[in-house]
Amino acid sequence: MRDPGQFQLEATLEILERTPETLQSLLAGTSDKWHRINEGPDTWSPFDVVGHLVHGEETDWIPRAQIILERGQDQPFEPFDRFAQFERFSDWTLLELLDRFAQLRAASLKTLRGWDLTADQLALQGVHPELGTVTLSQLLATWTVHDLNHIAQIARVMAGRYRNAVGPWAQYLSILQPR
Repeated sequence: MRDPGQFQLEATLEILERTPETLQSLLAGTSDKWHRINEGPDTWSPFDVVGHLVHGEETDWIPRAQIILERGQDQPFEPFDRFAQFERFSDWTLLELLDRFAQLRAASLKTLRGWDLTADQLALQGVHPELGTVTLSQLLATWTVHDLNHIAQIARVMAGRYRNAVGPWAQYLSILQPR
């Protein structure tokens, strides 16, 4: 049995393909009270997170993987604008963002599966503008953890809406504890 911490493409695909449905199930049909809430100044609402995921799907994961596969370390990645969603999607609805994310993710996964990546390809290297040398498997593992990170962030922000409403039970709810 492989080390569970070792990168496995099939395990990555299991998470990446579920993220749009997870977000759809959690957020579609909720009011602004749920998806526009944040944790204070300079923090992100669930709406902002979905916009960030859409922007990343368009400009980050597959484009960077293509750079690694086609150019390797000869072409560094373009810097990623982690805050583009605030201006770019300000006039979108949450349902529009969720639908766009699902469409983009399906196309990304079709591309990723179509590459039929080998172990040698997963070991290919690219250059991140801040982190330096990274491998394709590291990029794909990061994509997976990035999804899970933002799902957890959305759940934490939404739970925070009832921080005071739960009363004394707050001490038992780790999601409400200070980070």
